[in-house]
This record gives sequence, C-alpha cells and structure tokens, in this order.
Amino acid sequence: MNDKPVRVRFAPSPTGPLHIGGVRTALYNYLFARKHGGTFILRIEDTDQNRFVPGAEEYIIEAFNWCGIDFDEGVTKGGDYGPYRQSERKEMYRQYAEQLIQSGHAYYAFDTPEELNRIRKQFEEEKKTFTYDTVQRKQLRNSLTLSEQEVTELLHNDTPYVIRFKMPEERTVVMNDEIRGRVEVNTKVLDDKILFKSDGMPTYHLANIADDHLMKVTHVIRGEEWLPSLPLHVLLYEAFGWEAPVFAHLPLLLKPDGKGKLSKRDGDRLGFPVFPLQWTDPKSGEVSRGYREDGYFPEAFINMLALLGWNPGDEREFFTLEELSEAFSLDKVSKSGARFDQDKAKWFNHHYLVGKNNEELAELFRPVLEEKNIDAGQKDIPYIVGLVKERVNFVSELWEQSCFFFSAPESYDPKTVKKRWKTNSFDQMTELKEVLAQIDDFTSENTEQTVKAWIEKNEYGMGAVMNAFRLLIVGAAKGPHLFDIIAVIGKEETLARIDRGLEILGKKETV
Repeated sequence: MNDKPVRVRFAPSPTGPLHIGGVRTALYNYLFARKHGGTFILRIEDTDQNRFVPGAEEYIIEAFNWCGIDFDEGVTKGGDYGPYRQSERKEMYRQYAEQLIQSGHAYYAFDTPEELNRIRKQFEEEKKTFTYDTVQRKQLRNSLTLSEQEVTELLHNDTPYVIRFKMPEERTVVMNDEIRGRVEVNTKVLDDKILFKSDGMPTYHLANIADDHLMKVTHVIRGEEWLPSLPLHVLLYEAFGWEAPVFAHLPLLLKPDGKGKLSKRDGDRLGFPVFPLQWTDPKSGEVSRGYREDGYFPEAFINMLALLGWNPGDEREFFTLEELSEAFSLDKVSKSGARFDQDKAKWFNHHYLVGKNNEELAELFRPVLEEKNIDAGQKDIPYIVGLVKERVNFVSELWEQSCFFFSAPESYDPKTVKKRWKTNSFDQMTELKEVLAQIDDFTSENTEQTVKAWIEKNEYGMGAVMNAFRLLIVGAAKGPHLFDIIAVIGKEETLARIDRGLEILGKKETV
C-alpha cells in the first residue's frame, strides 16, 4: 500500500455511452478512495478526435449523477491539477514525447500508412503477422535507421511522423498487480507503440501516463483489458524516472452464460440494458436501453454492480454506498470474470422497491396513472401500493398488479373462468351480493368476518366461493387480499362488479 494520500481517477473516453463495466470500474475507484480518505478524479480522455461522439461526455456525467457516484476533482468540479479534459492539455504532451527522444527511449518514425500497409500485406502473403517491434524497426524508416542529417531534413520539411516508444530488446519486465500478483512479460513479444500521432495529439499511452503523474495518482484501478498495456506503462514510468502508481486490473463482466465479455448485443438479444442510462446514437438515431429508464433504482444498480467481481467476505448482499466504502478492499476482488445475472439484478431492484415507504412509491406511481388517464384522487394510492409492492420488481409493474383498484375488469381471464367459475358459482355469488349489501361497516376486517361466517353457516367451500368472488372483482386469479381490495373500491363498486360479472358469466350449465 502506497504511503502517499490516496488519489485515484476514472478516465473515460467520450466515444459513446458508458458501459456498465465502466461504471463498475468507476465505482471501485470511488469506494477505494472513500475507504482510504482519498481523492477521486474524473478525467475525460478525448485525445482520439476521430472517435469523439457528441453528447458522450454529458452522458457520462449524467450517468454518475444518477448513480450517486461523486467526484472530488475533475471536469465537473475543477481542482488544482486541471485542466481535466485531455484535449485542453494538448500542448504539454509534446514536451514529454520529446523528452523520451532525447533520453533515447523513443524515436521518430516516418513510415507512411501506405508503406506500412504494403509491408503488412507482404507478411500476410507469407502467413506471418507484421509487428513494429525491436526486430522490424531496424528495417523501417525511422530515426534509428536514418542518419541524423536525414532526420533533421525530414523534420525541417515538415514530413509527417509519429513518435514511437523504443522497446528494450530481450528484457523481462517484472510487474505487480494488486489483484493478480506478480506478472512477467518479455519485451520481445511487445511492439513499439505510438506515443505521439502525426495530428499532434498524444495516444492514450503517453497522455495517460503523463496525466496520472502530474495529477499525483497513487493507484490505477482499471479493467482487465488494459493488462496488456501494463508492461509499456511500467517502462514509460521508468523511462521518465517517475515513481509508478500501484496497479490493479479488474475482472471482466461476462455474458450470462459466462462465455465472453458482456456486450450491447447480449443485452439486445436477452432483453436487458448494458448502459446505465438510455442512449440515442447521434448518427443512426438507434436507441439503446438504460437501467434508469428500465425502472431500476440507482441504489439497486450500484449494489448489483458492486458484487459483480467483489465480495465482502461474509453473507451480506445489501449495502448502501457508505457501507460499501467501509467494506471494500482490492484483496477481495476476484481474478476471474464475473457473470452477469439479469434475474439477480431484478431481485436487487425488488428489494429496494419493497424497502421504500409507500408515500415515496405512490409519487413514483402517479405518472403511470396519469399516463393512463386515471383519476386516482379519491383513492389512497400509498395504501394500494403497499398492498401490491411485494409482487413487483419495478414501479412500472405496479399497474398490472393494481389496475383493478381503479377500474372494473373489462373482461374475465378465460383460464380462470374455466377453472374457477363452477356450476353453483352464479347462485353463490348472487347470495353473496345480498350479504354484502347488508353490511354498513365495509372495512376489510368486518367484511371478511361477515362473509366467512356466511360461508361457514351454509357449509360452502371457502376456496370455491373466494375464487369466484375474486374473478368478479378482479377479472383474474391475481391480486392481494380480496377484502382489502373491496374495502378500497367501496361497497357500491363491489356490488356493481358482482352484478356485471353475473350478467356476463351467467349460469354454468351442468355437465
């Protein structure tokens, strides 16, 4: 553990919507910072202008606002180490690239894209793979093979070039990862990555290292996909003479079947979102689903994500952000990929929905009622929501479980009719109507007591009577306690529904 004050960062590229894997990376950085009383930075890495997507940066910021993940420094907060958008730091990167050339750790490469493509094609014809590495660079057009005079002339004539890192020959790079332990890689399998592009912008590798150093980042917690870049980054720190941060590479989020990285295509195919918020592609107009719009609560989303790749070491499954911060540690992060489970995500949302007070849920439910032109002014919405919330995972599902509180059934479920409407149901329901008509105190407790006494007195089957009664009131075999339902809709509406049901279903002929 580094003794310096903890400083971590999340550094997304504004190239589209933020994948939930990215949200999890940000979350783990946030939890680590909070656990150690550190600083959490949001840095936008927009050096690749060709892949820049309008609206993506705003989407990223809105997503974190919804999740409740707060930053201490960055594009939204400012700070002492800005600017926090790489395109605004453009001028400072060239000096670091030039510094590496001066120290012999980098070189100018003047090969044109056409020349490199021709070489790649030759290699392919020989069934080989071309790599700009410690071997091939000796045959190519760069400042390692050209004379000093030729290089000076090319630079003087503004010949396009890139700056590449000069990978050491035949050296084993030994690294430590907080999650994976000791990692060793020989440089003969690595290529000479471009650090500075011909358009005057740094690549991810140079900008990332320079910014992490300048922003005093102590721990780099990022996705497993960056593990292949670790040797280069460690060597860059060494080349600059800078102290490297502590590295930790998080496991991948896997498809539900565990076979490969979770993608948008998997979500489209299996019916779940892979982005925190809905995203509309500015070019194609294609709309991708988001957890917020699908009805997930941010606390459920965060709780679900936290446990994909990390466990607290005990049986707990429900955490607030503060509790997660207290419990989080990198040594409890798994090395292997975490399989996404859609049903578990819904289960988390159900837990948080049920835990909300009925007044809050009622306010969330009101827009659904308004959309259906339901005048619910006379109804106790919090009470109704409280009766049905155990049956749903999302606020949007409350209507399906409570629609009969607001309007009489327009039809009767055929399967329920076939199963529950018996030969004697018509006569029993006619009698029941008369019993209910005599009740003045139409509370749930009183009607239940009265009806049960009538059933027992006449030696009717409790199940048969109640099933037929529910069918007339609800229209199907669903809903909470039936006497709670009729207490809400009232005596007049209850009797009217019985009348209408008797008229439509009629007497069942004796078979």
